[in-house]
Amino acid sequence: MTSHLDPAALYRKVDARLLPYLFLLYVVAYLDRVNVSFAAQGISRDLAFSSSVFGLGAGMFFAGYVLFEVPSNLIMRRVGARLWIARIMLTWGLAACSLSLVRTPWSFHALRFLLGVAEAGFLPGIIYYLTLWYPPQRRARAVALFMAATPVAGLVGAPISGLLLDLHGVSGLSGWQWLFVLEGVPAVLLGVSVLRWLPNGPAEARWLAPDERARLAAHLAEAVETASASGANAAQPLGQTLSALAKSPQVWLLSAAYFALCVGMYGLVMWMPTLIGEVLGAASTPLRVGLLSAVPYLGGAVGMVLIGRHSDATGERRWHTAGPLFVSAGGFAASLLTPPGLHGPWWSLCCYTVATIGLWGLLGPFWTIPTGLLTGAAAAGGVALINSIGNTGGFVGPTLVGLVRDATGSHVVGFLAIAVIMALGGCCVLAATREQA
Repeated sequence: MTSHLDPAALYRKVDARLLPYLFLLYVVAYLDRVNVSFAAQGISRDLAFSSSVFGLGAGMFFAGYVLFEVPSNLIMRRVGARLWIARIMLTWGLAACSLSLVRTPWSFHALRFLLGVAEAGFLPGIIYYLTLWYPPQRRARAVALFMAATPVAGLVGAPISGLLLDLHGVSGLSGWQWLFVLEGVPAVLLGVSVLRWLPNGPAEARWLAPDERARLAAHLAEAVETASASGANAAQPLGQTLSALAKSPQVWLLSAAYFALCVGMYGLVMWMPTLIGEVLGAASTPLRVGLLSAVPYLGGAVGMVLIGRHSDATGERRWHTAGPLFVSAGGFAASLLTPPGLHGPWWSLCCYTVATIGLWGLLGPFWTIPTGLLTGAAAAGGVALINSIGNTGGFVGPTLVGLVRDATGSHVVGFLAIAVIMALGGCCVLAATREQA
């Protein structure tokens, strides 16, 4: 039985049971969130949507997501992770499939809003859920491995989406309609599986022996005591209320930083297939666009894992979060300055890859900052509040680019504005964590 009590072996067991499954859930969630970017050209062609209409529709997801995020996450604490995550997945899968019925700008915007309402609470809920299993010193790696699902979703989903778009005309449906249906169904099926696979916490984990559950509980209790004794929460006399959270300068600064990240992330990913298709011109096909769009996601996946691991190994969070924001801002700015003699999509792909390395690389270290400052209900509410405020950037980014494209015929001004916003976000991280300098 002594091997069961070895901490490394214990957490390997937790990793093996939880992280691949949670990873899969987030792959499906993220793909349903951004697959509209691959459907953009087909929707615009069939329904005559302008760039502004599409950009607003892409961003409307985040309007629903933000409005219902905090209530959803607090409800999860009451009813348990298993039931609430299953509910989230079932309803978002149905909403994702229903996008195949879009006919007008109004219906497009309404259904994207409902998709956001359905998915609200999933990400902060999972991040809070991981705090029930991992102490702070192991949390950045776990969060990074889980959140690596987002670039992997793009890496895998981009070529798959390209193939599905080639189903155009089958059974009288457009390719983008097949895309929404066939990528929405897995969320429904996985929602049912959550009820069997996901325990509400370590105490309900039948796959852990009693001594393993006891050791895990002891590790988590010790981490809370150590944080309290070291004064990690001294700067946050937040109690357990959202009103107290709203008075914290650090929470607002971290929310602003996450806003900047989301402006950049979704301003890029919602328009990247369209921009790549435009650069390819006559050589553009759905599969080719999908394959090229996968390249930046590969960089994001590698950056996320390497930066998350290095942050855990050094225990440094501040520059592992702010630095990637500055790097990503540089990638956006550089994409607007194509060197002489370079043709085709390669310079753009290189710059987009640099941007995604920064965007995804900071996620693991970033989420250890609020979960390290806050505990209990304050941690659940704080993560949800930061994520909700920050995700308004997901509305701003794609909408801004769409409006700029209609007004100027180019995305240049939009990407320049995004670069500035992200640089300011890095400054917010440095201000929020200045006591750690």
